[in-house]
Amino acid sequence: MEPVNASGKRPTAEAGTAVAGEAVSPGPAVVPILLSGGSGTRLWPLSRERYPKQFLPLTGERTMFQETLARLDGLTGLGAPVVVCNEEHRFLVAEQLRALGRAEASIILEPAGRNTAPAIAMAALEAEARFGDSPLLVLPADHAISDVPALHRAVAAGTSAAEAGRLVTFGVVPTTPETGYGYIQAGEGVDAHGSRPVHRFLEKPSPSVAEELVNSGDYFWNSGMFLFRPSRLLAELEIHAPAILAACRDAFTGGRRDLDFLRLEGTAFTNSPAISLDYAVMENTDAAAVIPLEAGWSDVGSWCALQSVTPSDGEGNVAVGDVVARDTRNSYLHAESRLVTTVGLDNHLVVETPDAVLVAHRDRAQEVKEVVAQLRDQGRTEALQHRRVYRPWGTYEPVAEAERFQVKRILVQPGEGLSLQLHHHRAEHWVVVRGTARVSRGQDTFLLTEDQSTYIPIGHKHRIENPGVIPLELIEVQTGSYLGEDDILRFGDRYGRN
Repeated sequence: MEPVNASGKRPTAEAGTAVAGEAVSPGPAVVPILLSGGSGTRLWPLSRERYPKQFLPLTGERTMFQETLARLDGLTGLGAPVVVCNEEHRFLVAEQLRALGRAEASIILEPAGRNTAPAIAMAALEAEARFGDSPLLVLPADHAISDVPALHRAVAAGTSAAEAGRLVTFGVVPTTPETGYGYIQAGEGVDAHGSRPVHRFLEKPSPSVAEELVNSGDYFWNSGMFLFRPSRLLAELEIHAPAILAACRDAFTGGRRDLDFLRLEGTAFTNSPAISLDYAVMENTDAAAVIPLEAGWSDVGSWCALQSVTPSDGEGNVAVGDVVARDTRNSYLHAESRLVTTVGLDNHLVVETPDAVLVAHRDRAQEVKEVVAQLRDQGRTEALQHRRVYRPWGTYEPVAEAERFQVKRILVQPGEGLSLQLHHHRAEHWVVVRGTARVSRGQDTFLLTEDQSTYIPIGHKHRIENPGVIPLELIEVQTGSYLGEDDILRFGDRYGRN
């Protein structure tokens, strides 16, 4: 753990801070801030609360989170990222950062979602402590951008404006009268940095109003992307939203370092008002500026938006997975675990996963989030997680279950291991399918290789680890009077779980 001092800064020397007798090194040209707290309910059943869309490879081979960070490669003087995420997603973020070679990132864990103003305030405090007053490039982690050079040009212009004291937002040049986005009205004049003053923000308009806005030429889609110096943002929060800043300072000062993560002081953070940065600062400051962005941007906020950024066939269909479509047009068809066939569909969505199927007309794609709300009200786990469950050490998924038994396929990543634990109501049988397992059972520790097995009686302490260099795959057969995941007593866990 690493303490923070009363000012909210680490007492250690970081880039851009000074130690007595040393010259101050300049901070990075720009520090990426990734906001990764969304749940992506409108892309259910692919996106689930515990594994939302930003961690899925929806628009390419890499996940949207990874694409967001990777498209910044090539920017001069890029600093280590600061990521703000839900505590539930901490190991997903850490693993995806490591896969990109960005293990130096700061990961701030939100104990509760409080909207973008507190999240960005926390990131500003962390970045200021690490890098001084280097400009911050704030990016939602679940957007798509097809023209990366255009993004880089806009960031360069925004950095110049931020260094001059502006609070920059990026306004997407609209291509259609979109009713699913908010809008930014630009004021008169363009400064030397290529930015225009922000006149006002508008909520999602009606179709007729949206058409008027697009035709005027003075309105942009609100991308939710920002660029500013941390000192300027914190000063504006002090003026326009002091309750947010006070809560965030307390949460930061009372936070603690745990593995790769900064755990905020929970009570202080949840005391912050839940409000967006637009409402808290951007609509109230006289320093807001908008940089036009023409870079093939999409928030990928619905199935229709995902279809629009994915290549289609001659019939206007997007087909992912094992799909056979007959007399079908303008539809999004996704098969994850089995064959999906369609006949006579037009303008529809068909999305299949191992535990759920969505069929909807494209015109009603926004109502998917209401289905998710209904599932939550019914206590259905399909609203929260996929059939395959992700853990810090790997994954597991059910294969079969009935009264008094269930079978799971477990995958343990190299170098990882489950906690030392016991169960009061179930016994477990493990069969190694691939790799090598190191098993602790009672006082014994031994290795199992492919086609070998062992038995864990009820009430015996046990642990399984992967000491090898390839994933460990095993089949677990549980038997007993109660098989719930809450029948677990942990004695030691490398991931800080209770």
